[in-house]
Amino acid sequence: MNEPVIDLTAISAIVFDTDGVVTDTARGHAAAWKHVFDAFLRGRSAPFDIRDDYLRHVDGRPRLDGVRTFLASRGITLPEGAPDDEAGAPTVHGLGLAKDRLFIAQVDKYGVAAFPSTVALLHELRRRGARTAAVSASLHGRRLVGSAGVLHLFDVLVDGNDAALMNLPGKPDPALFLEAVRRLALPAPKAALVEATLPGIEAGRKGGFGLVVAVDRHGETTELSAQGADVVVKDLGELAVRGRVLPFTS
Repeated sequence: MNEPVIDLTAISAIVFDTDGVVTDTARGHAAAWKHVFDAFLRGRSAPFDIRDDYLRHVDGRPRLDGVRTFLASRGITLPEGAPDDEAGAPTVHGLGLAKDRLFIAQVDKYGVAAFPSTVALLHELRRRGARTAAVSASLHGRRLVGSAGVLHLFDVLVDGNDAALMNLPGKPDPALFLEAVRRLALPAPKAALVEATLPGIEAGRKGGFGLVVAVDRHGETTELSAQGADVVVKDLGELAVRGRVLPFTS
């Protein structure tokens, strides 16, 4: 495993996934999923495990993919339904909409917190001339980053609205992350990706990023390394920054 350092003589931009890296929202997501899945699973299967099922099947995936992947793990297939389904209807869209409404209600009530170590790192990177991007598969990505008070620390933000408009697939496909570096006018090898999920690390490796940093919030260091992380840290306060960004010429 490499030393936890971003060398800005080699890396000119850093792309941050939002959930679990910038914003402390994983517990809210997991609680909302449990509420929705447990109501649906009653009489059909065991309850949703808020740690193992969340990490294995839902964490890091677009919302509808999370519904499909988790239910498939229980041998359950639902009709897709449509975006105007009633929240909680027994369709992929219906369960996804119910989860979304619960989560956003929590955000409206309690707000969103940014990890202090991530905020400190963002300030240091920008002081040294690095460009930064935030990426979220959520349709509420911009709202969440704004609620956390850190939108001004990013040059670019790509979220689920962009994915829908551009028909970009979610993780483990690297499309959203590659769109972020495209907007920064840099090739992926000149950028680092900071992620906290296994599908996100896989996406970073597939996308050819020059450095893939994993934030291990759940004791998955071995799995994150095996998936392709160059560096694994428990907290971004462990990540050092060296050098300054040099002008990029293609």
